[in-house]
Amino acid sequence: MSPRALLLVNPHARQGQNNLSEAIDYLKKLGFDLLEESTENAEQIPEVIQRHQHEVDLAIVGGGDGTLNAAVDALVTSQLPLGILPLGTANDLARTLGIPNSLTEACDIIAHGEVRRIDLGCVNGKHFFNVASLGLSVKITQRLTKEVKRRWGVFAYAATALRVIWESRPFSAEIRLNGESIKVKTVQIAVGNGRYYGGGMTVAEDASIEDQRLDLYSLEIRHWWQIILLLPAMRQGRHTNSQNVRALNGQEIEVYTRKPRPINTDGEITTYTPAHFRVIPQALSVLMPPSKKL
Repeated sequence: MSPRALLLVNPHARQGQNNLSEAIDYLKKLGFDLLEESTENAEQIPEVIQRHQHEVDLAIVGGGDGTLNAAVDALVTSQLPLGILPLGTANDLARTLGIPNSLTEACDIIAHGEVRRIDLGCVNGKHFFNVASLGLSVKITQRLTKEVKRRWGVFAYAATALRVIWESRPFSAEIRLNGESIKVKTVQIAVGNGRYYGGGMTVAEDASIEDQRLDLYSLEIRHWWQIILLLPAMRQGRHTNSQNVRALNGQEIEVYTRKPRPINTDGEITTYTPAHFRVIPQALSVLMPPSKKL
């Protein structure tokens, strides 16, 4: 019997409709019975998943990290296994899971891959796959328009980040972890559940989406140019060794600021401080390459 899959697609995804049509044809050749849905508004994605959850065996999401972030809460509620077609700009979750950007290869993984359960992060009740953060990354998110991402791809992240870094100013925050209170002056606090974020940056050198912990780093710099020096290390996750970076990890973390500050989850602004972060171990089933070490 053919597996029945809900195929949810972001029509504005960067890879375009031609590649997507080929992927849909290939999924059908692989034996999938597809229930195709496309929505202009990401806010409608949870409702679509809830409406069809009892009609399908899995959900296939075509889009980038923002589309996946819009779907994650409903995926947790429905407990549908997740297949990913990486159609976005950064595709950080796909990178973490070892899913290539080639759509035919991604389709093969959905058809023949291994079903594994991964952790999710949660902040103020909102689930996330990769990273939730406040500070610089929020300002980058606010400036990264769809048009900029579509035109420049992953280079848009670098160009926008450099402009935001130059304008950055530190803010005060309190981090509470394991009964300890830590006061910081920082330009960014990031709390990671997965490994990659922001177009291939690494949360921490040993971060994994299966390690049942959250990895926090706080960029505590005085001058904007100090971040430039850190950028190469941030690609590999070695920035946590710097004297200007505070690195912590745990299963529950709280962050407080003097006034409410926006928090972005997987590149989408979804909540504000005060923030309660926690990890949810083995929260969701995903299809990934067999025996991929995360």
